[in-house]
Amino acid sequence: MTRYYYNSRYTHRFYSVSHTINKIIRLTIFSLVAFFVTSCLEDPTKIGNSLLPGSDFVTIKSIDTLSARSYTMFTDSVQTDNPATSFLGHLYDDYFGTTTAEFVSQVRLGGAWDGQPFVVDSVKLFLHLLDVKGGGVGILHKIKISEIADEIYTNQPYYSNTPVNITGYEVADIELPQLQSDTINDIGIMLPENGIEFGNYLLRDTTQLFYSNTKPDFRAFFKGLLFQMDPDEDPLLISLSVAPSSLGYYSNYFVIFLHDPDGLAKQYYLILDASNKNAAFNKFSFNFSTATADLKIGHINDGYRDTLSYVQAMNGAFTKITLSGLAILKSDSYFNNIAVNRAKLTVPAFFDGVRYIMSTAPSPIYIRYKTTEGNKYLVPDYNLDSYHSFYDGTLDTLNYVYNFNLAAFVQKYFSDTADTIKPELELFLGGGTKNGILKANNSKTPIKFEFTYTKF
Repeated sequence: MTRYYYNSRYTHRFYSVSHTINKIIRLTIFSLVAFFVTSCLEDPTKIGNSLLPGSDFVTIKSIDTLSARSYTMFTDSVQTDNPATSFLGHLYDDYFGTTTAEFVSQVRLGGAWDGQPFVVDSVKLFLHLLDVKGGGVGILHKIKISEIADEIYTNQPYYSNTPVNITGYEVADIELPQLQSDTINDIGIMLPENGIEFGNYLLRDTTQLFYSNTKPDFRAFFKGLLFQMDPDEDPLLISLSVAPSSLGYYSNYFVIFLHDPDGLAKQYYLILDASNKNAAFNKFSFNFSTATADLKIGHINDGYRDTLSYVQAMNGAFTKITLSGLAILKSDSYFNNIAVNRAKLTVPAFFDGVRYIMSTAPSPIYIRYKTTEGNKYLVPDYNLDSYHSFYDGTLDTLNYVYNFNLAAFVQKYFSDTADTIKPELELFLGGGTKNGILKANNSKTPIKFEFTYTKF
């Protein structure tokens, strides 16, 4: 090593260093040339950009900071005619108080009258109960039926607070049998002693036992019945359907048991869920004051932004959500030409761990929007598919929230140049018996509204 270091033959070492330097210089020059060449080449995806107008480009943007304010609302007048489900009885809730449900329905003749003499032996009422809520073991509940004084029609609207005039004729103290909760019950109830009188009353003029579209018929002769349940310390709520059955047979009807002068037994039917639809409507009343003092709803229809909002079964209290941020965007001309890619409303559910738990949560929750004329419609997203899976509205049991996809509604709102659609939504429950409580406004997990759009 020492001899090599002091070797006088410098040319060998000098040649090795210069060769390396030459390689570095050549690589550097090549890299510089390549850089300048590629810098002169235009990105193929941008070729011609300078020749195209700005309107030919789109921008996708997302906003998740739009404000959504919640308010608990209530109206005692909700359209309830031609119901899919009729409710009867009472329902108590520590938060919502007492709900009372009644229904009105025509009854339809089960067949032509044979014109023969008869004697009424008894009358029996058969009911197919879709659900039963409440009612303690061994507790007897009684219902009452009253003749209504005014004819009702299938093509006219009726409301939850429509007054019902009665003639004064009634059959009271009709005892329900012991019922099983949270399941279907098929029952037959023999009317009490005055049931025979009821049968005779219905058949008091057999010339009226017919139907006609040109002159008054049985619907004018016997206009229908108001069904009510007596109040009780242990509330009971039952549900049934008086809508036309699709099964080919009847489930809710009266049977009048008869015999002729020769003692031959006969039966005559009067049907609630007849295939030729009876006019019917539900009546609801809500008493929020009976709720538990420290749990009752504190603010209804007063515009107060509480930390909780409410949705109540049988068209009771509902939640209004205002989207003022959406209104501000619409007023900006920048948003005149957009396509809504996604609009998602996320509403956290409230559970107290005792009365309100996941198994008691209603699902789905429906959303409607309102016009400046006062009309209300389901958001169009609900009917985008037959199973309503796009809309959702069901409880996410992992995150304890309700998710609502509202892209079609938001697009409709932005496209509404006449400004007839209000920037607000109403969360409500139609039928069912489960109430819901939602987190709102300044709660730790408030409502969230996410909005993604494409700008053309």
